[in-house]
Amino acid sequence: MNVSKPMMDTQLQAQLFLADQRGCSQFDYFRSYHCFSFGQYVDEHKLPFGALQVLNDDTLTAGNRIRMQVESTTDVVILPIVGGLEYKSSLGDGFLEAGQAQLFSLASSMDYEIINPYETDLINFIQIWLTNNSSDFTPGLRQTRFDLSDKNKLLPAFSINENALRSRGFIGKFDGREDGIYKLENPETNGVFVFVLNGVFEVQDRLLHERDGLSLMNVQEPAVEFEALSNDAILLLLEIPLHRK
Repeated sequence: MNVSKPMMDTQLQAQLFLADQRGCSQFDYFRSYHCFSFGQYVDEHKLPFGALQVLNDDTLTAGNRIRMQVESTTDVVILPIVGGLEYKSSLGDGFLEAGQAQLFSLASSMDYEIINPYETDLINFIQIWLTNNSSDFTPGLRQTRFDLSDKNKLLPAFSINENALRSRGFIGKFDGREDGIYKLENPETNGVFVFVLNGVFEVQDRLLHERDGLSLMNVQEPAVEFEALSNDAILLLLEIPLHRK
């Protein structure tokens, strides 16, 4: 495991999280890559990015399951990438497939379970944890859908309100040489974290390959510019509160 310090650019306040420098937790039935410190993996240079505490890239083998528990009030977003998955929680059970996002709004000590329902196939999914200190937080479930065949645009994947702040997630599939601009909803308090699910992108003049991440603070425009450098490239973009009001 390479835990060297991520590449920094203080002028633009950008930090690269390269795929081959992520932390890793691995068992015979489950493997998890961590963009940030998580569980037994601790790196002082990979602290949470504002409300974004966890972005894990997980693979679960056929017929197995994992149980996750949050320590504080947390919004958890699950995004299937390869295959579908079953989930169970005290809030409800269901099935999730590619093109859907499941949001668990969990109070402290609540948990959920992810299950691979297939007999022979592994599944791959993204887990995102966002702190939520809203004064009117209520546990619950919410599911959204998006159609990646609607290409060359960012599609809404989730939206989470916390008092006067909001976390938003977008996903999009792009043809090679297609570009885009994302304008921040609240540039004074928010930053952007991008994660490449497939292919290659250039984001704010940074080259990102598959499963690379990039955090951006104090975007000047305020907008984030990106361009796909390969066909069927898939980008996940998160606008995240960095400062509490």
